[in-house]
Amino acid sequence: MKIHFISDHCPSHIIRKFFFRLAGGKIGSGSAIHMSTRYFDPAGISIGNDTVIGFGTFMDGRDKLTIGSHVDIASEVMIYNSEHDIHSEDFHAITAPVEIGDYVFIGPRAIILPGVKIGKGAIVAAGAVVTKDVPEYSIVGGVPARPIGERTVKHLHYQLGRARLFQ
Repeated sequence: MKIHFISDHCPSHIIRKFFFRLAGGKIGSGSAIHMSTRYFDPAGISIGNDTVIGFGTFMDGRDKLTIGSHVDIASEVMIYNSEHDIHSEDFHAITAPVEIGDYVFIGPRAIILPGVKIGKGAIVAAGAVVTKDVPEYSIVGGVPARPIGERTVKHLHYQLGRARLFQ
């Protein structure tokens, strides 16, 4: 509850990162977590360097969630690594790790489901629901997400912008 209060009301990325680390999460240098981000079990979440986690994002740490470096996750993205087994008589929860490679862009309101690996340089379009692995440098969109293109630049080396207050 404290980490969510800080996430909602503290304009400083440094303080939000401090409380994320205090809760057991790992986050690299130059990375930023925007306001109103929510977590299940931050101790299961690892974020690389120079990565931006957008406003209102949800990250699930009940299984391992690994986010690479130079990743841009837009606002209100949901990343889950636990779900109910709909084919089970008792509807029990199942978990699977999620891995997001370096230089990935995930558009606003996309949903990433358990067990998915998103390859280096991939793009997930806004509103997509990712149920299967996404190959490196591919562009996916839709529900469920399907390939819609490929990124032409393969030698990525950009740095994301610096964080501002009240983001």
